[in-house]
Amino acid sequence: MMKKNFNDLALLLLRVGFGGFMLTHGIPKMNMLSDPSQFGDPIGVGPTISLILALIGEVVAPILLIIGFKTKWAAIPAAITMMVAAFIIHAKDDLGTKEHALLFLIAFVVLFLTGAGKFSVDGMKR
Repeated sequence: MMKKNFNDLALLLLRVGFGGFMLTHGIPKMNMLSDPSQFGDPIGVGPTISLILALIGEVVAPILLIIGFKTKWAAIPAAITMMVAAFIIHAKDDLGTKEHALLFLIAFVVLFLTGAGKFSVDGMKR
């Protein structure tokens, strides 16, 4: 019996699924660029820089993850953004409220550890 390895397909699904769902959180924040003063400042760098960092973690990085370009590097800002969401923004909230950020964090850490797989821009280089 021949065994098939579906790891590359699994990594594609992980990248596209979590990257795509992260975009649904990041893209609406792009509207705040016209008035970043309304954005929060969870790490004390000011609302404008906080918004830019959030957009890198929730729009730029997920797009790179979806196409699988510089995947390990792209996973870092996405994961950091989810750490801020889970452990700073939702620090006092119950686990159910933190759950989405934690699930995204786990997925982004897995992509950092594994890379994109062969169905990606990164995988084309091999």
